[in-house]
Amino acid sequence: MFQLGGTEAEKAFALLVDQFSEVLYRQIRRITRNHELTNDILQNVWIKVWRSIDSFNEDSTLFTWIYRICRNETINELKREGRHVSHDLGHELISIIPGHSILDQYSSDQISELLNKSLDQLPEKQSIVFQLKYFDELKYAEISKLTGTSEGALKASYSIAVGKIKKFLSTI
Repeated sequence: MFQLGGTEAEKAFALLVDQFSEVLYRQIRRITRNHELTNDILQNVWIKVWRSIDSFNEDSTLFTWIYRICRNETINELKREGRHVSHDLGHELISIIPGHSILDQYSSDQISELLNKSLDQLPEKQSIVFQLKYFDELKYAEISKLTGTSEGALKASYSIAVGKIKKFLSTI
């Protein structure tokens, strides 16, 4: 169990906010594509983390736990607003399966939706590693610090995730 009291808790929480806000902001912004909504969701994420920190049971790293709260809060907020979940893919996704004639016919929003579906089918760790590496373009050393996982394990998780995404997209 993770418990702190008084100002110790406030200082520790401030450190968490400082350490993770930037990467969480990018995750939310990539999905919402809206600065104001992203800030609102991020604030809600930190409120939820503060209120439920006592329930963190160390089954995962603290970052993974917070990242899960962030993703769930983002998806729930978009559902409340009647929006769909999407990722800003840029031009890179198509290169996952070059020359895939069916994917070439899809709009970027449709491809984004397919990628979301493939990410939802990945185990949580693979999904997080893929998103941090592919979308945030973090180096394995940075992801290792965030997740508490060795660089070798991260490379394996990323490779497996890419393979599963390719397989998913190739069945379309």
